[in-house]
Amino acid sequence: MKKSVEIVGLPIISIIDGIEIGKVKSLVINPEKGSVDFLTIENEDWQVSVKAIPFKRVIGIGEYAVTIESESSVIDLNEIPIANSLVNKKIKITNTKVMTRKGQLLGEVLEYYVDDESGNLLGSLLNVSGKEVALASDSVLTYGKDIIIVEEDASSKFLDSVEYLENPQIEATENQYEGDVEELLPASTESQSPFDEINASIDNHEESEAKALRLKQVDILYGKIVNKDILDNEGNILIPAGTHLSVDDIIKAQEQGPSVFVELSMNVEE
Repeated sequence: MKKSVEIVGLPIISIIDGIEIGKVKSLVINPEKGSVDFLTIENEDWQVSVKAIPFKRVIGIGEYAVTIESESSVIDLNEIPIANSLVNKKIKITNTKVMTRKGQLLGEVLEYYVDDESGNLLGSLLNVSGKEVALASDSVLTYGKDIIIVEEDASSKFLDSVEYLENPQIEATENQYEGDVEELLPASTESQSPFDEINASIDNHEESEAKALRLKQVDILYGKIVNKDILDNEGNILIPAGTHLSVDDIIKAQEQGPSVFVELSMNVEE
């Protein structure tokens, strides 16, 4: 388990090439999956394009460096529309307000924690009325740019230590924050929140943007040849090597999620 602040700024080392290719500039959050999908790279020689490493290409995140197999793991985000879309969402988590579905403000995120093997978000450290408590990511409903929406009963799941985020086997009765949660939280708001209407409007807008993005992806990849087997999330062959991509093939990859689609986008040729 790593704090986000422990990853940002680390040198990125290519094992095969034996060189430093840059430093970690930022963590790119996938709000739908609740994971870090890419690490963007800071390199003085790359002024025009934004380059990144898919998290699944990371071999290890140590105290002093992030290691990858080779420089070929680096991708140009401008060439991968879905990856570029995630960057443009600008989900930062730290310093973001935490609110329940009905509009009760719980606190603010001080830091968040990442599984350094899978990239999954494990949880966050919150400031709740001056007290620090932890909250596991399974209580999060929406990772937004400005606000994180959580379950109504999230306050009952506060933990007194971030160490519990890494060990989900500990019984909830041992995990929960030992203080008086009701004393930490402000008084309940009305059941109907103005954010409900705002969220509905945002959802409709994002749905339209998502449809436009999917159509653009189909247009870019249609008819190209796949140069390696593309696997689904279960490890089965979804699209065999040598396939001339049809619309159905591209939609199948989109439905598998960003990681599969990025893999497809990176392994096609004219």
